[in-house]
Amino acid sequence: MPDWQWLLQSAGVLLLIPLLYGIALIVRRRLLSRHGGTFELSCRLHTRHAGRGWLLGLGRYSGEELEWFRIFSLSPKPRRVWSRAALSYSHRRDPVGAEQMSLYTGHVVVVCETGDGKVELAMSEASLTGFQSWLEAGPPGTDWDRHRN
Repeated sequence: MPDWQWLLQSAGVLLLIPLLYGIALIVRRRLLSRHGGTFELSCRLHTRHAGRGWLLGLGRYSGEELEWFRIFSLSPKPRRVWSRAALSYSHRRDPVGAEQMSLYTGHVVVVCETGDGKVELAMSEASLTGFQSWLEAGPPGTDWDRHRN
């Protein structure tokens, strides 16, 4: 086989790989959201540097749990899972500094408390309303005062 054909085939394969990756991401997102309850949700995993450590993702309500999936991962499993009983809303704030470039446009930063410490999430105003409703709509027997500050 001549060199130019080998180079052409190699270039085709190199172009095909990102295309297949993009298609796989689209299919994964469709599969994650097929039962509803999904929304754009960013999570701050690294807190060493102010305003940094944010990763874009998807949130999904699954019964008593909030699951978080990285947006550019092909894994069907959530990267983080928070139980409704262990999660309480603390406050919200607007993104500042580098956060404005790291997060989706129009998202607010939500600070929650868990048994393991503070968790920072970023979501739209509409998603925040749904999130607060989900937190407050616990099953019978829930300690209703735990969400009040």
